[in-house]
Order: sequence, then structure tokens, then C-alpha cells
Amino acid sequence: MSAESTGRSDDSEIVAGTTHTIDEDALLRIRDLDAGYGDLQILSDVDLDVANGEYATIVGPNGAGKSTVMKTVFGLTTYMAGTVEFAGESIHGLSPEQIISKGIGFVPQNDNVFPGLSVRENLEMGAYILDSVPEDQIEAIYDRFPILREREQQKAGTLSGGQQQMVAMGRALMLDPDLLLLDEPSAGLAPDLVADMFDRIDRINDSGTAILMVEQNAKEALRRCDRGYVLVDGENRYTDRGDVLLGDDDVRQDFLGG
Repeated sequence: MSAESTGRSDDSEIVAGTTHTIDEDALLRIRDLDAGYGDLQILSDVDLDVANGEYATIVGPNGAGKSTVMKTVFGLTTYMAGTVEFAGESIHGLSPEQIISKGIGFVPQNDNVFPGLSVRENLEMGAYILDSVPEDQIEAIYDRFPILREREQQKAGTLSGGQQQMVAMGRALMLDPDLLLLDEPSAGLAPDLVADMFDRIDRINDSGTAILMVEQNAKEALRRCDRGYVLVDGENRYTDRGDVLLGDDDVRQDFLGG
């Protein structure tokens, strides 16, 4: 994605290692966020923006707090301080069900399908807050992931890892969210399936859905995204365009294996 396509200008880009600037057009805006689990604080003063239609990625070492950011946005952690705003409205303190209704979908890394339910039943669960299942959206997801149409009546737990990931993403897309949160979407996939999964995520973003992704394959994620965040010890370390971070010597040496 180009800066023009995401509504960002070159003047608004953030230089690696500097203080986070305010993105007035941000769909998701996080400022000075402290969060964790119970009394254990994981995040300290985290700042993060995702603009309308933008593709943003969080990378960093294990234990950096990457998934905690996602879970905090979705109301699954202990909020301690700071602000989390979506479409100009504060959402910290809301339940996951309320957050879904605001226009955010979430695909967790683990346990992201109902294994005993069929593919179609899994997709229907993505629309559980509605009075009826939107058949047009089911069809749109089958068009996006044709293998799911073929496996419609198959139990999700019997699918391959890549197919289960498609089911989980399809379920999160059932309400046509403005922002899709993806936690380690390539985890556990066979190497030959990773590029295909990233291509599918690219197409979801190209259709207008903003993406915030945590990803272990940092080089590939930064190569594809508009904006990247490097978290270390629960704090912002670097923020910039994905391609800039990918080419930064310090980032490459410390976090990308040189």
C-alpha cells in the first residue's frame, strides 16, 4: 500500500526511534497504554495508530507484549492506564461483544475455530450478534476462500492448519469489520502455505479492511505492510513505514537476524 492509498502523506511518516506523532486520521488510536494480566503489567506507555484502510504490523522479540496489544484492543486484558480509541470513541472497558459491534474483528493465534462445528456453523458463529445469518456475507467469504465452500459441512477440527486459519478469518469477517486484528496468522503453517496466507491478507486489505497484525515472520510482514511497530519489553522501540524499518540497519541487526 502507498502512503497515498492510506490517506497518509510523506510529511506524516514517523522516523524510527523517535516519539510517536499524532495521526489525526487514525481509525484506531492508542496512547500511553498500560495493560497486562491481573497485577502483572506487560505494556508501558504504548502508542499505536492504524489509519482507515491501512495495513499495520507489530513485530518484536518473544515476550515483547505484541499479542497483549491486540488482546487489550479487544477487551481481553487488564486495562491500567492510557487511551484506546476506535473511530474517535473510547473503547477500553467495553466487552469483546461490544467491541465486535463497533466494527473490529479478531483472529487469535490459538483455539480460533470451534472444532466440533462444521465450517458453515463456524462462519455463522461470526454473526451471532445479528438476528439472522447474512447469507450474502457467507457467499462473499466462500468466494474469498473457495475451499471453505467445498468443505462447508466438514467439521473444522478435521481441516488442515491453513484451512482452519481461513475459517477463523472468515468468521471474523462475517460482520464486515472496518479493522481486522490478526495474531500470528502464519504460526504453525507449512512453509509453502505462508506466502499464500499473506497474499490472502493483502487482498482483504485491498478490499478496504484495515489490518493490525502481530507476526513472527517479521521480514515478510514488514515487506508487505504500510506501517510497522517494533515492541521491546512492552514499550515502543521503533515506528516507521514497513519498508523503512526493513531497511534500517539497527532493526535488521537486532530484530530481523541481520
